[in-house]
Amino acid sequence: MSRIAIVGGHGKIARLLIPLLVDGGHVPVALIRNPDHTAELETAGAEVTLLDIESSDTDDFARAFEGADAVVFAAGGGADGNIERKKTVDLGGSLKSIDGATRAGVSRFVQISAMGVDEPLADDTEDTWVAYVEAKRDADVALRDSSLDWTIVRPGGLTDDPGTGSITLAEKVDRGQIPRADVAALIATVLPDRSTYGKQWEVIGGPTPIPEAIAAAT
Repeated sequence: MSRIAIVGGHGKIARLLIPLLVDGGHVPVALIRNPDHTAELETAGAEVTLLDIESSDTDDFARAFEGADAVVFAAGGGADGNIERKKTVDLGGSLKSIDGATRAGVSRFVQISAMGVDEPLADDTEDTWVAYVEAKRDADVALRDSSLDWTIVRPGGLTDDPGTGSITLAEKVDRGQIPRADVAALIATVLPDRSTYGKQWEVIGGPTPIPEAIAAAT
């Protein structure tokens, strides 16, 4: 049994990941800002720790990670067009999570990013999307440059469709969509898998069962 700290513990993917971790014999620790979400997450089987990504510092993150065996960064600044929150949550939250995990001695780190964030942007790209892409890109760079045992998952367009258990996974894949449930299942599968350390993948829906897709990509 292992303890998995989830930054952004009330996000859509996190809420799908929690029961998978519980079923796998792990203890998910949901790090959340809003205490009103505590009962829901505890009912799903998670422990809850309050942590405001934007107002907390690296020491706060390190304390929140104490006793954890792995960290999943699943937080996002939302789709409300707030450019500043892309910097403070998508990037700042990741940077503080990376440093906090390092200080707490937690070596395993899985980060949910986004497809295509290394690609050049068109001159007419909306400012909000530019901020989002730059935040995700720079967060991935920081994690790759860290000493942690990292895996970066870059899904395509996210949907709320039921999971299929099958994906297309590689360093680069064609544009496409994927159910959040399948992203959660992928994360639950890679967390304990040492062959996924130091791997960065794009992922969309596809025909290959998740364990087979991972085996083919490692």
